[in-house]
Amino acid sequence: MRSPLGDPLPPDIPSNTRAWPSHREIEPHEPRNIVLLVTHQIVLRIGWIFKTESVIMPAFLDTISGPGAGLLRGCMPVLNRVGQSVPPVFSADYLKAIPYKKRALAAFTALMSVPCIAISALWFTTGGQSRVWAPWLFLGLYFVFFVFNGLYHLSFGTVQGKLVRPTRRGLLLSVSTSVGTIPAMAFAAWLLPGWIEVPFPGFVYLFSFVAVCFCLSGLTAMLLFEPADTSDQKEESQSTLGQSENRGGLIETWRALRRDRNLRRLVIVAMLFGSCLIIFPHYQALARERLGLTGVHLMLWVVTQNAAVGIYSLFVGPLADVRGYRLTLRLLIFGSGIAPAFAISLPHLPGYMGANLFWIVFIPLGITPLVLRTLLNYTLEICEITEQPRYLSTVNLCLAVPFLFSPAVGWLVDHAGFELVFLSAVGLIMLGGLVTFFLDEPRLRARDGRTGAIGVGADE
Repeated sequence: MRSPLGDPLPPDIPSNTRAWPSHREIEPHEPRNIVLLVTHQIVLRIGWIFKTESVIMPAFLDTISGPGAGLLRGCMPVLNRVGQSVPPVFSADYLKAIPYKKRALAAFTALMSVPCIAISALWFTTGGQSRVWAPWLFLGLYFVFFVFNGLYHLSFGTVQGKLVRPTRRGLLLSVSTSVGTIPAMAFAAWLLPGWIEVPFPGFVYLFSFVAVCFCLSGLTAMLLFEPADTSDQKEESQSTLGQSENRGGLIETWRALRRDRNLRRLVIVAMLFGSCLIIFPHYQALARERLGLTGVHLMLWVVTQNAAVGIYSLFVGPLADVRGYRLTLRLLIFGSGIAPAFAISLPHLPGYMGANLFWIVFIPLGITPLVLRTLLNYTLEICEITEQPRYLSTVNLCLAVPFLFSPAVGWLVDHAGFELVFLSAVGLIMLGGLVTFFLDEPRLRARDGRTGAIGVGADE
């Protein structure tokens, strides 16, 4: 076995564990890199809380669209996921070939600020008034943002896979999420009420603030310690890149799925869980249309959801480091079915009880971002280090499949009601949790010495 940079492994590292990256030049700097990655994620999280997909972004679309925006809201998840999933498929081998992955991470983080500035300028140009063309331009910029966001996630996963060992990734997730929650909530509680209550020029300030946070987060990534890949690795990557140019990214994705049974099962889990993400924009619509909640309630929901994410991460990270990501993924997926089931029950409660309790929906909804992080961290462990960009892009691409039905889901919300859509999502989420029982646990296989059972070629 060779380490990520081609040197022999330290003697205390199991030689049969291909998923455990280790290098004498990287490991002394691992604490520093973890601190920098935590800082990078905290700054990113402060910006992200001002554009949450379950609250702020659909609320802004409703503001510039007017009544009957269900179909437009239904377009948001498909643009979100296609933007995140398709470009990385064609960029995986390019990322694999470059010697310094942190440069790609920094660049894609900063590029996410560009659509945010454009959205801010869009709202400023309209003077806070609805325009026929404004929702469509917003959706276009929304798509561009998630193209950069998908490339960001690919580069972050690759950097993490190269610089942080699997048994430290849970620590990274736990600290960055739990610690990042505190300043994110503080900024949201301070700035969001005024910006939401007065949409113009409030949204101008909001999206400008998000852009500044993303730029600062990108600069932080450049401070990481990362040795360049060795000449052997670059030659291998360039050879793979040349072959991929002939075969195409989608064909490489198909090849990865065909040769790895465990990867096929994982993407089934991802696609079933995607039903939870499709209904994200409709939570705030449910609260507005059925319970009459608007305005300052948005801030309460955003803060509640982020507080829940931070608290859950305190348990999720250590659990993943000790017991592995398969069990963690299973528990989180089952837990994510609570939010839609609870949300759809609230309008049927007597009086104002449902309105008073709706904020509680965002407590179990805080599980969802951790499912995505856990899904990608599990992906990093089931393949060779050099194949991590390909596997990450493959899982992300398959996660996009259910989002193709998102506009139809938005149409159903308008014409069949929230109950049918939300209860169907609960059923699909539960089915995804059951499929996790058929996934491999790479740490158990590595411990038992069955190295052929993980990574590329597991089924060959």
